[in-house]
Amino acid sequence: MATASAVTVRAGNDQFRGLFSDTWLVTATLDAGSLVDGAGETDDVTVPGVALGDMVIGASLGVNLVGLTVTGYVSAANTVNFRIQNESGSTADLASSTLRIVVARSLA
Repeated sequence: MATASAVTVRAGNDQFRGLFSDTWLVTATLDAGSLVDGAGETDDVTVPGVALGDMVIGASLGVNLVGLTVTGYVSAANTVNFRIQNESGSTADLASSTLRIVVARSLA
């Protein structure tokens, strides 16, 4: 299972004026486990203020994903889940890296 630590959150709406009432830039140190082809793992990060219905606009890692995908979603109040999925055709073991997630709340 992946472990997220050193979580920092920046809330505001300066990058998307007129589209979102709030945005969060979440960064965390991630040390994902080894994943065989077809396997994935889901973990969560506590993000104060997010709520169901908020959108995860993007998730990225600071290393080559070698065919893995990273997705995210708000699963509960103050909680963002992210999933790393391996469909690369071989086992992948990513180095420890910085996970970045952008979350936004629509004005509507």
